[in-house]
Amino acid sequence: MRVVVVESPYAGTVYENVTYARECLADCLSRGEAPFASHLLYTQDGVLDDHDPFQRDLGISAGLAIAERADATVVYVDHGITPGMRAGIRAALRAGRVVEYRGLGHA
Repeated sequence: MRVVVVESPYAGTVYENVTYARECLADCLSRGEAPFASHLLYTQDGVLDDHDPFQRDLGISAGLAIAERADATVVYVDHGITPGMRAGIRAALRAGRVVEYRGLGHA
């Protein structure tokens, strides 16, 4: 099973973005992939506070450490590409990881 890092929006309209990210995970699973989305995992209540810059950086660092072990980064573009997603894309390219762009067909 191919391990993929999912890049999708989080900040802003968080509820809508979390719903969209869950759909992205389901899409990956339907393709036979094992997706990882640090922005869904680490921002849960009781894990890290995304509004605290130190905790946000900690979550990003942890996500990037796991991403180093992934086979690819998949970027879901229906809602645009945020600065955080751009950082994830840059990290993937620096690591030599394949970057794929996908959409679910809705905005």
